[in-house]
Amino acid sequence: MKAAPEAQRRLLDLQAVDTALAQLAHRRKSLPEIAEIEAVAREISALEDERVRAQVAVDDLDRDISRFEKDIDQVRQRKAKDQKQLDAGGSLKQVEGLQHELATLNRRQSELEDAELELMEQREAAAAALTEVQDRITAAVHRRADAERRRDETSAEIVKEQEFKAAARGPLANDLPADLVTLYDKIRTETGMGAALVYAGRCGACRIELYGADLNRVKSAPADEVVRCEECRRIMVRTSESGL
Repeated sequence: MKAAPEAQRRLLDLQAVDTALAQLAHRRKSLPEIAEIEAVAREISALEDERVRAQVAVDDLDRDISRFEKDIDQVRQRKAKDQKQLDAGGSLKQVEGLQHELATLNRRQSELEDAELELMEQREAAAAALTEVQDRITAAVHRRADAERRRDETSAEIVKEQEFKAAARGPLANDLPADLVTLYDKIRTETGMGAALVYAGRCGACRIELYGADLNRVKSAPADEVVRCEECRRIMVRTSESGL
């Protein structure tokens, strides 16, 4: 392929724009906030599991406490009934039987109330654990929201710069021979770089030094010949800095 030396040199300007665009795209995909958001999301997921377990513990204790309250209430009702019968009087045997049952019911009520008190203390600790994990979830959600805000702000800035670079690329590419740009774009799509300056006898893309027959090939090529690197296949742009 033939192309004027000046057109080949301007490929470097086009490559500079494309390199900048590639770097901006990579930067946008690799923002530290993205990793931060993913880490916080994993943290929130783990905390949600912890919150569910804490909530289940509280619910189980509430159910047990409710059962004890019902049992205590039943004992109280039975005591009230016995006390009413005792107050109404009766035979000695009936009175002794009621007194014995009341004593038994008092012991049972005391045992139930002690057990309930222990459960209530456990419930207080479980509720505190639930509140603590909920607070940690809230804090993590706030951190994620802050990271998302920073990500969006930085991403918006990068997009603006990408749009600016893309706008500059169009006129630059349009001023170059269409077949040269087509070849350049094909190589760039395949390798990430379409053209590079030959500098001090080295390919500016793969950094391999030209020597022997390859060096002679490049040195002897006409100025308007589009030369490609034998190693990396990129277009090699020759200037006075090429050392040929």
